[in-house]
Amino acid sequence: MAEEILLHDTRSGTLVPVSPREGRKVGIYACGPTVYDRIHVGNARPFVVFSLLRRFLAHEGYEPTFVANITDVNDKIYAVARARGVPSGELAREMTAAYLADTDLLGLGRPDAEPRATETIGPIVALIAALIERGHAYAAAGDVYFAVRSFPGYGALSHRRLEDLDQGEEAGGKRDPLDFALWKAEKPEEDTAWDAPWGRGRPGWHIECSAMAEELLGLDFEIHGGGSDLVFPHHENEAAQTEAGRGVPLARIWMHNGMLRLPQARPGEEAKMSKSLGNVLGLRDAVAAEGRDALVLFFCEGHYRQPVDYSAERLAAAAAHVRRIREAGRRLTPGPSPAALRPLRERFLAALRRDFNTPGALAALDEWVREANRGPAGAGSEDLREMLGVLGLANLLDPEPDGPPAEALALLARREHARGERDWATADALRDELAGLGWVVRDGAAGGELVPHG
Repeated sequence: MAEEILLHDTRSGTLVPVSPREGRKVGIYACGPTVYDRIHVGNARPFVVFSLLRRFLAHEGYEPTFVANITDVNDKIYAVARARGVPSGELAREMTAAYLADTDLLGLGRPDAEPRATETIGPIVALIAALIERGHAYAAAGDVYFAVRSFPGYGALSHRRLEDLDQGEEAGGKRDPLDFALWKAEKPEEDTAWDAPWGRGRPGWHIECSAMAEELLGLDFEIHGGGSDLVFPHHENEAAQTEAGRGVPLARIWMHNGMLRLPQARPGEEAKMSKSLGNVLGLRDAVAAEGRDALVLFFCEGHYRQPVDYSAERLAAAAAHVRRIREAGRRLTPGPSPAALRPLRERFLAALRRDFNTPGALAALDEWVREANRGPAGAGSEDLREMLGVLGLANLLDPEPDGPPAEALALLARREHARGERDWATADALRDELAGLGWVVRDGAAGGELVPHG
């Protein structure tokens, strides 16, 4: 019988077991980006956390389905598109493509589904209609608002009192300042709108995720995730509107990762990385700096629920950690690992089974490497490959090629052509793809040359 997996549930504040609705199937929904700009390295943390959680659940015999949405209609998209003088849909498509390319650099595969808000308007309208019918929402001059006081459980997820809440929205036609928008009436300065029973317009942010999650995973699914900055108001509103409209909870476990913090914050002050603060480092730049292996390991070195401090020095230390593992792996042979090391494999898995403790798992993995190094050369690598595979790093045990592989050379040729055509955007994208494969491009008079990271 498989071991129980416990995860921290934000609503209850306790560790609770993963409890599938059906057999071994586990639905995971993690809130993805609003695509108005390229994502920064902080945005990558939930992508890494929930991609690796899916890997671990599959390792443990579950059948996970991982859904990560893309918000492609939003106030921020309209504002940036107006500033750039382009249609909002064009900006959203451009930034969606950039998001997919940037997260591909992480080498963790794609989620099982990546729904777009603009492709889910029908289910969004249906959920809003259900809320109006049940008396939890009302139309006002083409807008529709959720009536917060109509739902007694509001505030249970974020553990906040009604009198302390602020939705951060302008009053508009709201009956109560606590209420939040489900649908926003068409405005002259916005260039996308859809027909609905209460008037032409577009969805609010919170209702999009409720509809996309229900459409792909059903109700009462197993794990809803995202950054801790989303607990209120976004996830609180998601939880309330779904349960109010459907009579069933949206998710069983609400799982939140901590933020990426910057070292230049003053003592006692936290400064998360965010576009609004103008202190971002692009994901593709972080990958190019030390390689995808270092960045994935950097995230694994911190517990997902805790904030993690980012710096070039910490990323370089993670790269050195990667090299130690890779170098140790060169002494090993394929095949079963020594029996004496099996307890360390069990410690690795036990750490992940208790609130996905990747630092604890890495400690067991590092001890496995040290003990294997003390033993006779040629010990079997089976356990190490298994553990690294759960963390998305099994490639560290693959033989390193003598030179760039054919795939990298083909990308370099395409980049040289793009540079010749002065297509700098394509050239930059191809440079990032090469960085994801572990190769840095050094440009010279004779063209680009590939050199390995590190």
